[in-house]
Amino acid sequence: MKAMIFAAGLGTRLKPFTDNHPKALAVVNGKPLLQRNIEYLKSFGIEEIVINVHHFADQIIEFLEENNYFGIEITISDETDQVLETGGGLVKAKANFEEDFLVMNVDILTDLNLADFIKAHQENKALVTLAVSDRNSSRKLFFNKQNELKGWRNLKTEEEIKAVDSLDNCKDLAFSGIHVISPSLFDKITEKGKFSIMKVYMDLMQTESILGFDHSGGILIDVGRPESVLEAENYFQ
Repeated sequence: MKAMIFAAGLGTRLKPFTDNHPKALAVVNGKPLLQRNIEYLKSFGIEEIVINVHHFADQIIEFLEENNYFGIEITISDETDQVLETGGGLVKAKANFEEDFLVMNVDILTDLNLADFIKAHQENKALVTLAVSDRNSSRKLFFNKQNELKGWRNLKTEEEIKAVDSLDNCKDLAFSGIHVISPSLFDKITEKGKFSIMKVYMDLMQTESILGFDHSGGILIDVGRPESVLEAENYFQ
C-alpha cells in the first residue's frame, strides 16, 4: 500500500518555530515529525510515500535528500504556488494512487496499528475509513451502530452537518488525522482548487460507505502547538 503525508500546512499554531521552518521538521526527542512518520509507515511495510509541500518546501526536500529518502520511494507533490488544503492536495496527487492508500497529517504521532486499520477498511469494502477516538476535541464526527459516518459538529460554534434526522443515537468521536481511501473517491469529488477533504466526506456520507475505525485508548498526539511537543516527548523516544 502507498501512503500520502500532508506536510504543506503553514503550521501557524507552532509559531515561532514555523516562522523559519516547516512544521514537518519540528523535532520531538531529536527526530523531526516527518522522519518519525516515515519510519512509522515503513514499520508497517509502506515503502512508497507521496509528500505534499508548500511552506519552506526547500527545507523538506533538502532534509529528504540528506537522509537518502530514508531508503524508500518518496514522491514530492509540489504546492509551492498555492497551498491546496487536504482535498485539493489529495486531488493534485491522485495520479500516484491506483489502489487503496493511506493518508496522514505530518503533525500526528500515534501508536495506531495500521495493519488492523487497513484490514478493517478492506474487509468492509469502504470508500473511506477514518481513524477516530474518544478524546477531547472541539469538532466531532458522529457514527451510527454500523460505524458509518452520519454527521459532524463544531462544539464551539454549534455548526452541524448531518445525514440523519437526529445525531442523538450516534456515537461522537474525534478524527485522528489518518484515513484509508479507495481511489474511486476521486471520481466522486467535484470540488476544484483549494478545499477540505472533510467537506467531501460530508457531501458523500448520505450515499457512500465512509466508516470509522475506533482506536480509543491508544496514543494520539496532535503536535500542532509548542506545548504538545513536550507532551509528545513523554511518549515517543
